[in-house]
Amino acid sequence: MTQTKVKKIIIRNLNLCAKTEELTMSSPLLGAIPELDSMAVVGIIIALEECFGFSIHDDEIAAEDFETLGSLVAFVERKLNE
Repeated sequence: MTQTKVKKIIIRNLNLCAKTEELTMSSPLLGAIPELDSMAVVGIIIALEECFGFSIHDDEIAAEDFETLGSLVAFVERKLNE
């Protein structure tokens, strides 16, 4: 369920409708998707906070968390378990 929600947030925020089926847990994000720039990262963070009801502080997230869809899902799951 977390995976599905995170995937939908990424697809919606980056307007990736055509690539929906291609996005898997091992899909690279940061550096691989041109639409994923610094402003898009901020938008995704805000959407994750709103969707899952937690706050993400600047020092809590690193580029590695946006490496793949799986790493971003793992980050969200860690936040949910705090």
